[in-house]
Amino acid sequence: MSVRTGFIGVGAMGSPMALNILKAGIPLIVHDVDEDKTIEHEKAGAEVLYSPMEVANASDRTICLVETTRQAEEVICGERGIIHGAKPGHIVICMSTIDPTVAKRIASDLLLQEILMLDAPVSGGTARAQAADLTVIAGGDEKVFNQCKDIFEAIGKDAFYIGDHGQGLVMKLINNMLGITNTITLIEGLTIGAKSGIGLQTMLDVLRKSSGASAAVELRVPRIIDGDFKPGGTVDIVYKDQELITNYAKQLGVPTLMANVSQQVYQMARTAGLNKEDSSAVVKIYENLADVRVVGRK
Repeated sequence: MSVRTGFIGVGAMGSPMALNILKAGIPLIVHDVDEDKTIEHEKAGAEVLYSPMEVANASDRTICLVETTRQAEEVICGERGIIHGAKPGHIVICMSTIDPTVAKRIASDLLLQEILMLDAPVSGGTARAQAADLTVIAGGDEKVFNQCKDIFEAIGKDAFYIGDHGQGLVMKLINNMLGITNTITLIEGLTIGAKSGIGLQTMLDVLRKSSGASAAVELRVPRIIDGDFKPGGTVDIVYKDQELITNYAKQLGVPTLMANVSQQVYQMARTAGLNKEDSSAVVKIYENLADVRVVGRK
């Protein structure tokens, strides 16, 4: 019998991940503050419970996948959090992208109750979540990491053990920082091309075969061509992630010039009301600044 696993937070990323865990034959208990989001999982065979504490009490390990550091703290250590329902030996798998320093503190607080934790954020976006093709980037005890490989194999193809608590999050934030700054320079290039009369499809074809090729090119340009800004990772989430990495870098004394500039562009997008659109929607800011249509341009 597989280990009973809890899953808290079945949103855009969490929902397909939870369904893939069920498909792998792992007994699953789910919870979300929006109960409507759990209906599909209940139909697929998951049990639904009504607080993180109840989920932890009924599980051997619990996945937490929420948006912010504050939400993760509440789910894990709040009044009705995992810490109050979990038994000694329980494993908390925090897949949220949160402050690495706070993650270390949470792990220490849990250990006082003999509860173990991994910070194990995922990379890949919603399409790869649906395809069970995510990358897991984990920090914590390596033995605990090995005990959770069935989960990692159910949701993705690659799982990396980085080091002690917080290190998985640091690596995830570095990855996000690179993708986000690349997105901004890509959109600047697309805007220049559009203003010069070059079609987006032509630019995509060339970039795919040239030194400018990147994950951002593959993820962003087709969305911009189609005008598809349904959220994978929202403008708000991107802003939050850049805030996390720049704050952490300050603690280390490392300058983050490009990350700070890209964050300010995303602040402009938030001010323009694009908060809940996909992060590619920042192209609309450049359209206004450069007085050129980019979105939907073939």
